[in-house]
Amino acid sequence: MKNFSNYSSDKLRYLAVDIGASSGRHIVAYLQDGVLRMQEIYRFRNGVTERNGRLYWDADNLFSEIVAGLKKAGEMGLAPQYVGIDTWAVDYVLLDKSDRRIGDVFAYRDKRGADVKGKAHAVMPFPELYRRTGIQYAPFNTLYQLYDDRLTGKLNEARTFLMLPDYFHFLLTGVKKQEYTNATSTGMVNALTHRWDEEILSRFSLPSYLFGELSQPGTVVGRFTPEIAKQVGYDATVILPATHDTASAVLAAPVSDGAPYLSSGTWSLLGKEVPAAITGEKALACNYSNEGSVKNAFRFQKNIIGLWMIQQVKKELGDKYSFAELAEMARRERTDCVLDLSDPCYLAPESMIGEIERKTGKLTPGALSYVIFNSLALTYKKAIEELEEVTGVSGDTLHVIGGGCQNALLNELTAAHTGKKLTIGPVEATAIGNIIAQMIGTGEIKDLTAAREIVKRSFDISEVIK
Repeated sequence: MKNFSNYSSDKLRYLAVDIGASSGRHIVAYLQDGVLRMQEIYRFRNGVTERNGRLYWDADNLFSEIVAGLKKAGEMGLAPQYVGIDTWAVDYVLLDKSDRRIGDVFAYRDKRGADVKGKAHAVMPFPELYRRTGIQYAPFNTLYQLYDDRLTGKLNEARTFLMLPDYFHFLLTGVKKQEYTNATSTGMVNALTHRWDEEILSRFSLPSYLFGELSQPGTVVGRFTPEIAKQVGYDATVILPATHDTASAVLAAPVSDGAPYLSSGTWSLLGKEVPAAITGEKALACNYSNEGSVKNAFRFQKNIIGLWMIQQVKKELGDKYSFAELAEMARRERTDCVLDLSDPCYLAPESMIGEIERKTGKLTPGALSYVIFNSLALTYKKAIEELEEVTGVSGDTLHVIGGGCQNALLNELTAAHTGKKLTIGPVEATAIGNIIAQMIGTGEIKDLTAAREIVKRSFDISEVIK
């Protein structure tokens, strides 16, 4: 990440708040001589809270950390003129008529979505949902969570629906905007009209007044409220990034050649950019998703469970080993055991090691790690084969972005199994994508093509040859 050693104070500063399932960070950036310079100034922990057998996010604490990081920027003399927040997809907040949050914020790993699957598909069968939205089935899709809210009465007092980053933007500005890329992840946006699907809302008895006009990345939300400006010590304008973290990450991917990408993190997202949704029988059978990108394009991609598994194994081992140490141990302790990563048992198990060893038998930490990495690489191989079959386009390159691209062993296994040349980086793809969407919004960068050229100049991108 470029530092601010030659910083010129007359440059516009942008701040990306990038929040993932395990941590969040504040990154300040500016553009100088065609190079994007970035500096992380604040980091905080995140995680699911379990209470009475249910899983929640601590939204109040997350917002407190957002404000703390903004304040830190001012204290460092790096107060930004523009700010944008991204998070994971599908989770949301309901507000009542007084704009107060209704209840706690459920985490997508909670089982309630899976519990109402049968009832939901009785209302509208999944093939029909897929034809309308192009969103792959997952038990945590927002539609299923909202239908549970309908059945349990949580919707009764609701007047506004906001995805989690839209809610944080509202708390900063007092302005409600619903951002397009994240909205598509809900399974309620029509893939042809790019608007909320009125038939789905009607059939599931979801009031249309909850859902406002969708806004593209780069849209101005508003300025800090007086209260927030006082807390952080300065005023700034909030601009929508692609608020879904994967959508932001892919904006930063060097994919001008149309090659597929792999966004590697807690979740792995493998796919390619397409101008229109692909919702035919082959896409449905392969469980590929069509999630929104800028200018109403799509990311035709598959969600794969990703490095969540090794994160949980590391935690269950008492954080005795670093991720790098687990990868090095895996190199020395290879095994032929392979897991089916589409099995929902890995989504939120009481013990990840226990679930793995039920399939493999007792394993050392190194062998456990190898099983995960090798199974991931084989899953990527199958996903690429499906992608090429559905789109009818094949190539020799796969672009790997995000924090997981630093795992050299996983990259080598992926190259070996897929037969593709891998380009690796940028590591900070999500924060970079957040920043460039803001810069396009202000006009400092002309468009996405120009932005990707800047990314190539600004960050290290390496190759792994098959």
